[in-house]
Parts: sequence; C-alpha cells; structure tokens
Amino acid sequence: MSTHVHGHSYADKKDDLELRLKRIEGQVRGIHKMIDEDRYCVDILVQIAAIKSAIHQVGLTILESHTRGCVADALSHNTGAKEKVDELMDVIRQFTKA
Repeated sequence: MSTHVHGHSYADKKDDLELRLKRIEGQVRGIHKMIDEDRYCVDILVQIAAIKSAIHQVGLTILESHTRGCVADALSHNTGAKEKVDELMDVIRQFTKA
C-alpha cells in the first residue's frame, strides 16, 4: 500500500468527507444497537445496505479526486504517467471487487 506525503487532491472535499464518515460511524453504532435489541433481520440488512452505499460514495469521491488531480497532473506533465495510470487501474480493480 502506497502512502504518499503531499497535498491531496481531495483536500477541498475534506470537510464533506469527514461529515459523511461521521454519519457512517453513527449508522454502524445504530446497527450494533439494533442487534443488541434483537431487531428484525430485514431492518438490520437495510441499514447495512445503506452503510455500504455511503462508504462506496466516499470511495468514489476520493477516487474521482485522485483521477482529476494526481493522475491528470501526471499525464499533463508527463511525469510518471504510465505508473500513475497503472496505479489507478490497480486501485479501481481493488475498489470494484465485491
């Protein structure tokens, strides 16, 4: 796993991403409570589906920012463009696994 230290292309979306993640944390706590209270299975599964969708949207936001920022920058400056596209394809493959 790569951990680059530089300005991130999602920086302008950081507040929104953090808010979304806090909501997701609340949803996860809600599922924990639902299980603790022996709630109906279908209700729990609906909440799990909502969390999966929400975390997927967070990932798509970061993926889009990476593509429009880091990848576009590498392509426009022809600096490590092939490696950056390879990295992008690898992360897309990982991100889209079921």
